[in-house]
Amino acid sequence: MNRKQFMRTGIVTALFPAMTLRAGTQMGTDEKLDPLLVKEFVGKAHTDIDRVKVLLANHPTLLNAAHDWKRGDFETALGAASHVGNKEIVNFLIASGAQTNIFTACLFGQLEVVKSLIQLFPDTLHALGPHGFTLLHHAERGGDENQELVKYLKGLGLTRTKVTLY
Repeated sequence: MNRKQFMRTGIVTALFPAMTLRAGTQMGTDEKLDPLLVKEFVGKAHTDIDRVKVLLANHPTLLNAAHDWKRGDFETALGAASHVGNKEIVNFLIASGAQTNIFTACLFGQLEVVKSLIQLFPDTLHALGPHGFTLLHHAERGGDENQELVKYLKGLGLTRTKVTLY
């Protein structure tokens, strides 16, 4: 076995138990989520990492659940943490297996990821996240280190950080 094969085997071996555990906590359950529990989880994901951890430990299927605030304004915990710029909670949710998206990429200033998605799907530039927050909003919430991404988005014509949904 050469070094390259050894490294691949080691990585797969190291990841397999974690992958199995994660899959086991999210699959094979018939649990119906209480809408009030989803609302609490999404609401707490804006600011309260300790409560998010407890809720997710007790109800793993909350991870990608969305709350409908009204009229189709859907928000997941990841969406909540992303639009307020709470990187600690975002990182925790992603590490737990949350479905990432372009809004989260904007929060973290992932210029090449955002460029690639917009080149592939140009109308994504005008996508709206929870509560009508735009890609520009998420990029600005990421902080000063996101200036290159902010400049790119503005160069494409984005000026608004929020669009009224209703």
